[in-house]
Amino acid sequence: MVERAKNLFTVRDERSDDGTEELLTVSHITGVTSRAEKDVYMFEADDKTGYKRCMSGDLAINTLWAWMGAMGISPLAGIVSPDYHVYTSKGELLPEYVDLLCRSRPFVAEVSRWSKGIWSSRLRLYPENFFEMRLAVPPQDEQIEIIRAVETDQRKANALRDNLQLSITLAKERRAALITAAVTGQIPLAEMG
Repeated sequence: MVERAKNLFTVRDERSDDGTEELLTVSHITGVTSRAEKDVYMFEADDKTGYKRCMSGDLAINTLWAWMGAMGISPLAGIVSPDYHVYTSKGELLPEYVDLLCRSRPFVAEVSRWSKGIWSSRLRLYPENFFEMRLAVPPQDEQIEIIRAVETDQRKANALRDNLQLSITLAKERRAALITAAVTGQIPLAEMG
């Protein structure tokens, strides 16, 4: 089944009274994370009163960078820039499924298509455009299967990455040992030719 986003999400526009909640950031690489965990070099306001509240499980979208995929499900409660948009699910989509959907290239391309602006680096995704987007809504048991399949693939990819990194490390150690052996005369140069 395919549904318009307006049938799946509502806007959360609750504001912080004093700005003391944990500040969150939204990236196309890591999704929603605590700003304290990241090396962010952009300007940070001294007073965060009026920043938007974002609850665990909410979809947060960085309006300015949505066309690049800067969005995701928040794993924790906090506040985000007033320029971001925060959406609460109406319950048909599991948060983990939405987060995977947001990371998919076709979804990011669709976000880019619905974003407005004078050129690509200035595109912005506003709620009225987001709500017109159509999202795949499989039954929840299929969403769970998709989540599990991606998690399994990710574990395999991580194991392969770790094995590759170990192989690279061992090859570098072997190379260094061979160079040392050659330089110190432990290996005759004639054998290396």
